[in-house]
Amino acid sequence: MPQPNILLITTDQQRFDTINAWGNTHIFTPHLNYMAAMGTSYRSCYACCPICVPSRTTIMTGLHGYESGVVSNATHETVMREQTRLRRTLPALLTDAGYQTCAKGKMHFEPARACYGFEQMTLPLDYMRQYDRKAETAHPKAHGIGECEMEPVISTVEVKDSITTWIVDQSIDFLETRDTTRPFFLWTSFTKPHPPFDPCWDFWSLYENIPMPEPVYGGWSRDLAGTPQGFLAGAYENTNMHLFGPRQLEASRRAYYACITQIDYALGRLFGAMRENDLFRNTWIIFTSDHGEMLGDHHMSQKNLFFEGSAHVPLLIVPPAGSGIPHNLTVDSLTEIADIYPTILELAGVTPPEGITGRSLLAPEKLPKDRVFYGDSLHTNFCVMKDRVKLVYTTCGDHTLLFDLNSDPMERNDLSTDPAWQEKKNELWRLLLKHTAETAPEALEKNADNDCCDSSALRFHTTRPPRFPGDMPGRWFGFHYHDYSVDTFH
Repeated sequence: MPQPNILLITTDQQRFDTINAWGNTHIFTPHLNYMAAMGTSYRSCYACCPICVPSRTTIMTGLHGYESGVVSNATHETVMREQTRLRRTLPALLTDAGYQTCAKGKMHFEPARACYGFEQMTLPLDYMRQYDRKAETAHPKAHGIGECEMEPVISTVEVKDSITTWIVDQSIDFLETRDTTRPFFLWTSFTKPHPPFDPCWDFWSLYENIPMPEPVYGGWSRDLAGTPQGFLAGAYENTNMHLFGPRQLEASRRAYYACITQIDYALGRLFGAMRENDLFRNTWIIFTSDHGEMLGDHHMSQKNLFFEGSAHVPLLIVPPAGSGIPHNLTVDSLTEIADIYPTILELAGVTPPEGITGRSLLAPEKLPKDRVFYGDSLHTNFCVMKDRVKLVYTTCGDHTLLFDLNSDPMERNDLSTDPAWQEKKNELWRLLLKHTAETAPEALEKNADNDCCDSSALRFHTTRPPRFPGDMPGRWFGFHYHDYSVDTFH
């Protein structure tokens, strides 16, 4: 069997419930619907560190953030240099196996131009450089809204000049000019719907008469001041969403949905190019996102949390057309972003390196039913989930919440103080402490009340939560102008 082509498509900050075929009747996603019909929907996929750089490092290396130590956007350079030296990064392994490897769009590597195994990369930095040279005809991002802000704004360029269109143009160019004697691995990586939520006017207009779903609130998050403030610390620091009224929240979601639809319609052009170049019959297509977006749920915004809006992401896998592989399937088993690495390697006929704990998804019926999910974000936000019962914890304020996603899929009912759930809570808490002691002992300290030598003698280092809504020492909205030293333009 010849090696198949592999197309990996990722978006940035797209939450799991933003696909029309998955039940959201407020959003237009015809080409994601097409992927769902022609492939398999993995409905329970999670990011073990729902932040841009950690998730991309996981895709590149197969290592969970808590395994590599990359649990923030601060840097991953040391890990990536070493994994590249060992030829263990995904593109390095595929290049060595005979693939032509190419990345188009956001990589968020440090340093920005490091290829880490790719033969070719074209980045958002190149988009900005291109349009800087013709600013008199098109000037992207002239609206002033930064990379973290939640306020909606209309793009300052037409659809043809948008970065979403440019990324697809670059991807089509690769498909049409590639070395046809080799199979290809193409990573098409969109920068949206990451803020700024700045869709082009055409896509904003599509949603003019479509009502938006309201944010989710629960008994534990009924009002802003009564919500555990440690979980809100990041939102307070980087956004104003906690100040938004209902109509403002609706407008923000409308812009977010419009950005997703703009990507989806661009995929129609990419898929059209694949059809014209007869690539559907020998290409696997994988679609996912690096993390989600809270979008006002429980008064929260952005990512880095382990609530559903932030950590739960879409995942679709489409086999080559005519392969005879069943399609239009749904898999509810727990999966993770870390599973993408071994899945792609199996497609390419490459044995994963030793120590990879992710699972190939090509035989979903073999996925373990008792899989336990662990999450560590910033060594501050933690999670353990087993049998769809999820414990989330933050060291900022020492807050613990417990949810049964089987009956409460959007986390409205906190069970952490319910007497009937204390045994399950204690079981998950012990698992979390043990896992953290093995992967991030620096997040723990000895419990003065316990002289044991095991994890029961440990507790988390904690910090003071915000004293009131908006109480944070710094405010960073993601302002950037012409700082091309890092890949942050969206």
